[in-house]
Formats: sequence, C-alpha cells, structure tokens
Amino acid sequence: MGPAQVRKYGVWPVVAVVSAGGAIGASARYGASLIWPAAPDAFPWTTLLVNVVGCAVMGVFMVILTEMRTTHRLLRPFFGTGVLGGFTTFSTYAVDIERLVNDGHARTGLAYLGLTLLAALGAVWSAASATRRLVAWRRP
Repeated sequence: MGPAQVRKYGVWPVVAVVSAGGAIGASARYGASLIWPAAPDAFPWTTLLVNVVGCAVMGVFMVILTEMRTTHRLLRPFFGTGVLGGFTTFSTYAVDIERLVNDGHARTGLAYLGLTLLAALGAVWSAASATRRLVAWRRP
C-alpha cells in the first residue's frame, strides 16, 4: 500500500488486518509446536518446517497476487504480513541457533542455520516458479 492509499484510507485498516492475520498465523505456529514439540536439546525440526512451509506459501501467494489478478488492497497486508509473518518465526530460528551453540552443539547450530536459509530460499523460489509455470500452462 503506497503513501497515496494511506492518505486516502488511513493506516488503521491496515493495522487491523495485519493484527488479525498475525493472530491467526501465530496461533497456527503455536499449534504446530504443540503437535510436534521439540526437546530442548534436539534439532528444531518444527521451526524449520514452519519456516519452509511459510516461505513456500509466500512464493505462491506473491505470484498470484502480483502477476495474476487484482485483489483487495488489504489482502496483501492481511495474508502476507499478518498471517505468514505470524506463522513464520525467524526470531525463534535465531534463538534456536544461539541455544544450540551455547549448549555445546555448535555444529548442529551451524547446520541448522545453513539448512534453514537454503531450504527457505529454495522453497520460496521453487513455489513461485512452479506457480508461474502452472499459471502459464492453464492460460488459453
């Protein structure tokens, strides 16, 4: 949303939809941690999976939103910033790395750092590419 839209509509609708989306995304992430809890000294698979899935969904979402159709001005802040921002958790990723390193598992922490970065970037890129190919294939 650009400055002209902020002047026209105000910032509060955006704040409201980001907040609502963030609550949904954070609740989903918390649910994932309850379904698949990680022991304090274990590899943080749940956080890795949440971040990779969130990045893949972002790749699909951004292609659909920016290349396929015109959508409501609040959809991007609601879903992209709110839901997916609340769902993905790169702050927990950083804390997990610090915990692993401080607990004497530096190699695991470094492996987790690299694996998450590569998997998240790969997920967003491959999901966006696959979505573009699918859209191009389905167009008459």
